[in-house]
Amino acid sequence: MEQALSFHDQAGHRIAAVLAEPEPHTDSIAVLCHGFLSHKNSTSNQALAEQLKNRGIATLRFDCFGHGESDGPFAKLTTSIGVAQARAALSFVMTRGFRRLALVGSSFGGLVSILAAAEWAELHNSTPSTIPPLACLALKCPVVDFSEELRLELGEDGLQEWRRTNTIPDLHGGPSRLPLDFAFYEDCLHRIAYEPARSITSPTLIVQGDHDEYVPLHQSQRLYGSLAGPKHLEILPGADHRFTNPADFQRMLTLLTDWIVTPPAA
Repeated sequence: MEQALSFHDQAGHRIAAVLAEPEPHTDSIAVLCHGFLSHKNSTSNQALAEQLKNRGIATLRFDCFGHGESDGPFAKLTTSIGVAQARAALSFVMTRGFRRLALVGSSFGGLVSILAAAEWAELHNSTPSTIPPLACLALKCPVVDFSEELRLELGEDGLQEWRRTNTIPDLHGGPSRLPLDFAFYEDCLHRIAYEPARSITSPTLIVQGDHDEYVPLHQSQRLYGSLAGPKHLEILPGADHRFTNPADFQRMLTLLTDWIVTPPAA
């Protein structure tokens, strides 16, 4: 059963989402955070939701600020807003009776998920009776330092044009530049996830291809070294950022699903 719904973050922004629940009802749920310029109904989000439903796990997939059907505009997006919305999603599913919470992030959604997981760990430590720990964290080709990725992608000239125009090239290859305030980059400089990851003790999986054309592989490798809890880094030979080879895509889905269903003990 799938239900379209919405909730709000602390700033009052409306967040569009889809709640998918298996039969019978469960108190286990995975919150899915999509990538930059993607949306809640991406191919991988829908495929993962279906696999998890078949394994008895509910999912909440939501559109981040400025994406899909959620409030925007995209031009005002920052990583900090994304993190606040992921935390709002975790709080929202608790109001629906879910207590075993997993967080799943793809690419930019991986960065959002790492930072949100670190903040959630602090909340749990301060109020363990009301805030449950994350059951696990599952990351697909996560960005850890988006400022580094953007410098590599755009170069110094591209960064200066972004500063002048508050627009960026369509990183998915479209012909038109996209409105995005340079404040996004400035926020990224203060939202690098290596140090926050040291406070994450929930079991964490990282899956990335060694032919990822967007996210440098060394970011996942360094992230793995930073994580404090049980962890696993799976590097798929030949796989690109979108896991376009069907065998790679299925392997990625299986790894994420199995981890969410049965993570190692924290």
